[in-house]
This record gives sequence, structure tokens and C-alpha cells, in this order.
Amino acid sequence: MISVSNVTMRYGSKVLFEDVSATFTPGRRYGLTGPNGAGKSTFMKILSGELEPQKGTVTRPRKIGVLRQDQYAFDAFRVIDTVVMGNKTLWAALEERDRIYEKAELDDADGMRLGELEGIVGEEDGYTAESDAAILLQGLDIPDEVHERKMGELQGGQKVRVLLAQALFGNPQALLLDEPTNYLDLDSIHWLEEFLIRREGTLITISHDRYFLNNVCTHIADIDYETIITYTGGYDDMVLAKTQVRSRLEAQNEAREKKIAQLNEFIARFSAGTRSSQVTSRKKEVERLQTSELARSNIQRPYIRFDQLRPSGKHILDLDTVRKAYGENQVLRGFSASVMRGEKICLIGRNGQGKTTLIKALLANAPNVERPAGDNPANDIDSGTVKWGHEAQIGYFAQDHTATIEKGTTAAEWLHQFDPKATQEDIRGVLGQMLFSGEEGLKPTNALSGGEAARLIFCRLMMQKPNFLIFDEPTNHLDLEAINALNQALQKYEGTVLLVTHDQELIDEVATRIWSFEDHTIQDFKGPYAEFLQARAMAAR
Repeated sequence: MISVSNVTMRYGSKVLFEDVSATFTPGRRYGLTGPNGAGKSTFMKILSGELEPQKGTVTRPRKIGVLRQDQYAFDAFRVIDTVVMGNKTLWAALEERDRIYEKAELDDADGMRLGELEGIVGEEDGYTAESDAAILLQGLDIPDEVHERKMGELQGGQKVRVLLAQALFGNPQALLLDEPTNYLDLDSIHWLEEFLIRREGTLITISHDRYFLNNVCTHIADIDYETIITYTGGYDDMVLAKTQVRSRLEAQNEAREKKIAQLNEFIARFSAGTRSSQVTSRKKEVERLQTSELARSNIQRPYIRFDQLRPSGKHILDLDTVRKAYGENQVLRGFSASVMRGEKICLIGRNGQGKTTLIKALLANAPNVERPAGDNPANDIDSGTVKWGHEAQIGYFAQDHTATIEKGTTAAEWLHQFDPKATQEDIRGVLGQMLFSGEEGLKPTNALSGGEAARLIFCRLMMQKPNFLIFDEPTNHLDLEAINALNQALQKYEGTVLLVTHDQELIDEVATRIWSFEDHTIQDFKGPYAEFLQARAMAAR
């Protein structure tokens, strides 16, 4: 069990949460929600002991698993050792045992200590540690041949999965996971969901994946109104309950304000007359009914709307036997497809199967596309043809989206180049829709966070009005409100969409066609995701 009592955290005049008391019970799985900047990661650090609250106390169990965000901290260690480090007690005992065995000669004290250490290793399941760690790694799509390599040799997505295995290792009594699904493909997310549902103990997770929160969580701890309120159920249950609570409070306040106005009118009319006792009683009633000011919600909802300057032709894209290899690794093996205007295609599959490679192949000869610095279109395709249709106008959101924003300027100045005829009011209006209010539009582009950079690119796409949108992992730095706004905008968009994402809600609700990547082949399924899953299940029988 983890509990906090009267915990307060503020930065200057900004209150994240004040006098919060909450208990996180074993056997329950809590989603920690709230918009970007609400204090989710700060609260998680307080729970883990990494950060002390400015006020209040925290009670936590002896063994806590924490998903660490520093991908480079373990670069010098083997992958398998990095996972075992998740059990601090075991790892300390193993290190001390190795140091003793390295001595040229052992004395009686060393022998006694070795006996104690072997006891700790046994109690902590140290004799099966490497095999247990290997099972976790395999479930997270880290193959056996990688386990002996150094962490520094791994790609970013692989490192995240190893650190996730580290947090899960040793069966901790409480598990704290900050954005565990980031950089995971759908298969790995489904494995993680099943693993978390089966395990015992307390789970607290931060996630911007609505489907994950609905599937895994039994409760939602929501940071808003300068406090933390716990709701029963998944994310959708919380949203409904929160809306009802807020509506009830506002309705009660409205009724009280109306009653107060009536009483004040009586007091004004008769305060100088003979009904002084009635006036006095009504003044007391006003004091009793005085509306208590509701704490302000810090949820901000962006408004995303993608329009087309003009529609494309009916046949907007044709691919003919497109191939791409990196050395001997054949990533694309002659893929052909024809895309019609208005289709919304989701690219799904495990990481490293070629989704981003295909996106870049499509963009090899695409007109007027902003690409990350250093990208060379000539390297995007080995053979085959990519033919864009009549009037195709492409809007591109790169996986490394921050690299497509010019540094050394401001958000407003960078945006203005995409529509030189736009007035300052036009620019401010678009920025305001994406939550860049007031002076935030003057923020230097090199100081933008990942989420701010993503929202700025949405601003660019709204101004450019393309008829073909290509998104490569757009949700990684967005909060739930922004993801929901993107979901609705893509559903309403009348142009063509190509979307790489591991967010199942987006795939479920946006896709009209699926390109599924597996073993470097691409299955082209013309239909929504639910029908694709049904067809795959029938084929597997």
C-alpha cells in the first residue's frame, strides 16, 4: 500500500496540488491522469521517494518498481544486468559477493559474509534471476541475442522496453510506471496490459493512451482543481463521473446565487423599514448560502480542424513494387498499392518492421514537404515507383517532429512563413486554438517542449490546408485532451490520411484501411480495424 497525507507541491504561485491525502490499495490499478503540466510526474517522484513534498508525508512499501526515464544511465551495463538491477537488494548482494570472490585470499569474516549474502540471494530468487529477466525481455520483444549486449548499443525504443522490464523485475509490491506505452508497438502494449492485469500489488501508471487506461485500470486518480480525486473504473468512467460532479456543483452554485440575489433584493427594499428582524435573518441566510468559489480546472482543450485548400484527384497515390534495404536487411520487399481520395490508412506492426521506412519512401518525390534536417530523399527508395495523383498536397508530421521546426526564431514567426498573407491576428488565432495563449506565441522555437512542438506543427497543418495528411507517431508527446482532439479532427477530415500509431483508440475510430507489417511483408486490408482483427482471428484458426 502507498499512502500520502496532506501533501502539497507548488512552484512559485502555481499550485499543483495542496493538502492531498490519498491511499493506493494493493490489488488495485490506478491511472494517474491530468493535462500536461498538472504535476503527474512530480507526484510520481514523490510516491517513489525521488522527490520530497514541500509539505505532508508519504508511506510506501519496501520494494517498489519504477520505470526510469533516463535512457542513458545504464549504457555501460549488459541488458540482462540492467533488468536484474530492478531488485536493488539482490543486485547489491550480487555485487558484494563478486567483490569478495575477487580477493586473492578469503578470511573467516569473508566466509561468514558470503554465507549471509547467499542467504539474501536465495531469498530474492537470485539463482533464477537471469532466466526470470530473460522471460520479461522476451515478452517485451527483446530477443535472446540482445540480452548479453551493452545498453549503449540499443536503439531508444529497445532501451525503453529494457527499463520497463527492470521496473517489473523482482515482483515489487508497488509498481510506478510513467508513460510505459511510449515507443511500444501494439503487440508489446497488449502483452503489457495482460501482464499488469494478472500481477498482484499496487499499480500506479501515467499514460496518455485512453485504451490502455480503460483496459488496465480499476481506478483513476485525477489531478485537477489543485487536488487529486480518485474515481472508480477506467478513464471513460472517470470522465463521465467528473463531468457529472462538476455539473452538479455548478448547478448548485447557480441555484444558490439566484437565492442570494432574491434575499439581497429583500434586504435592499426593507432595510430602512419596520421589518428589521426579517432583514437580519435574511442577511444571515445570505452568509450561509454564500457561494464558495470552485477551484479552477487546469484542463485545456485544444481545437484541431484540418481543412483542404482544394480536394485532390480521385487516385491520389500509386505504389508499384517499392523496395528498400539497409545492407542485407530487406525492409520493403516490393510493396504495391493504390490509394483513393478520402481513405484513412493506419500502418500497424511491431517496431522495426518498416513503417517509417515506407513513409519516407512515399515522400521521396513528394512536393513541398518539410523533412527533418539531414534527411536525403534520394536514400528513401531503392527501386520501384511512387506516383502522386493530380493536385496532391501533402502535410507531414515526422516521428522526429522537433527537427522539422527551424531553430532561432519564435513560434509565431516560424508559423507565418507558411502563409505570408496571414495577419498577426490570424496567426494568434491559430496559436490560441492550440493553447499558445498571449505571449506564448513569442516563445523561442529552440525552447519548445515535445508537446508544444507537436501542437505547433498542427498549427502549420491547419494553415497549409493539405489534402493528404501523413502522421508518423503524432501522439508520443500529447496529453489525453490533445489526443482526443486529434482523433476527432481526423475523423471529420475529408482528405486522405496515412497514420502510423500504436494508439488503439485512434486506430479503432479513424482507420478505414489497414496496412499491417509483419516479417517485412505488408498485408493490405481494406476495412476498419475491428474487421481486420476478426479476419486475422479466423485465419489463425
